[in-house]
Amino acid sequence: MGTRGGDSTDRDSGTAELAYRLTAADVEEALRARARRTAAGRGQALMAPLTAAFASVVSLAVIRPPLPAWIISLVLALALGCWASVRGLRTMARRMFSVAQPYGQCRTVVDGGGMVTTAERASFSMDWTVYREYLETPGLFVLMGGDRATGVGVLPKRGAADPADVDLVRAALDQNLKRV
Repeated sequence: MGTRGGDSTDRDSGTAELAYRLTAADVEEALRARARRTAAGRGQALMAPLTAAFASVVSLAVIRPPLPAWIISLVLALALGCWASVRGLRTMARRMFSVAQPYGQCRTVVDGGGMVTTAERASFSMDWTVYREYLETPGLFVLMGGDRATGVGVLPKRGAADPADVDLVRAALDQNLKRV
C-alpha cells in the first residue's frame, strides 16, 4: 500500500479513506449482520433458545406433566432462550466496543493491498489475508476472519467524506474477499 500514513492529498484513484469514531451501535449492527448471514453466527444465535428448549423437554420428560404444561414450558423456554441470545449479543457488542473505544477518532485508508488505520492512540495495518470474507449492511462494511474465526472488522460508511470512497472500499473488498 503506497498510502500508508500518507495524507489524503496524495491518494491515488484506487484508494479510499474513512474517518470515523466507532460506536457501540456499529459493533452491535456488525454482530447482528454476522448472526443473520453466516452459519457460525446463526449457530451462535440459536444456541441459547435450542439449549433452553432441550433442557425444558428433558425436565418435562422426567416430570411427565399434562400437555398444557408441556406447551407452556416450551414456549417460556424458547422465549427465555431468545431473550438470552439477544442479551448475549448486546453484551458481546459492548465488550468489543470497550476494547475499541479508547482508540478514539480513526482514519482508515483502504486500497487493493489492505487497510491502514491510524487512531488517536494507536495505528495498525492489515493486508487482506487477515480476513476471508465480508458483508455489507446499509451503514457498515463488516470484515470477518471466516466461519471459525472470531475476528470482526467494522468500517462505518458514514466515515467517507466522498460517496465515491464507499464504492472504492466495496471494489477493494470485492477484489480481495468473498462477499457473504
